[in-house]
Amino acid sequence: MKQPLLTPTELLAIEAAVREAEARTTGEIYCVLAEESSDYHATPLAWAAGVALLAPSLLLAGGVHVTAPDLGVFGGWSVAQVEDIGEATARAALEGTLLLQAVLFIATALLVNIRSVRHALTPRGMKRDRVLQRAEEQFIGKNLSATRERTGVLIYVSAAERMAELIADESIHAEVDVSVWEKAMATLTAGLKRGDAAAGFIDAIGLCANVLAEKFPAHPGDNPNELPDAVVVLPRV
Repeated sequence: MKQPLLTPTELLAIEAAVREAEARTTGEIYCVLAEESSDYHATPLAWAAGVALLAPSLLLAGGVHVTAPDLGVFGGWSVAQVEDIGEATARAALEGTLLLQAVLFIATALLVNIRSVRHALTPRGMKRDRVLQRAEEQFIGKNLSATRERTGVLIYVSAAERMAELIADESIHAEVDVSVWEKAMATLTAGLKRGDAAAGFIDAIGLCANVLAEKFPAHPGDNPNELPDAVVVLPRV
């Protein structure tokens, strides 16, 4: 049975942390936990193409010459049937190279398509871009910019990549320097890396609340809860 990213108890603890934080500020904190931010379907193809193209050159540089076996699948030709031996040798080398490339392409694509291998071989910069893109989609799609005072804050975590993004609406962005959030994000990603996403969420929420409470304190008797406090868990893409 698949282990959930967060247990019911952990989900309730994070929800309680959001509720407690929002009691101190007009800021609205919205937490999202995604299993992954992309399927990175291009990674297996890129690796397969790269290996298929480079391997023959590396073998040739190492003094290894590849020729196709005479299996009758390349037109039924043989050296004895070709008048020009040099042409036959070149043709055998070419067909051997093409066969090797086809085998390497398929084998590499199948290997890299394994989820853990695919994630490991996807460049970190690409994963960072996909996480940011998915976070921005959540910010827009969930109308976090529609709060009364434009104080929505998205805390987005992508488990497979072990990355997080924090996106603040324009009122907060105008008052709080981006570097202020770095400690919260560092705390969150540290929790992910040690396998304790719940503690990372709770610690990050607390740090965000301290900043928000200072810049955007709650209005006594007028502090509506405009966004859900519960963590939204997104399944694998």
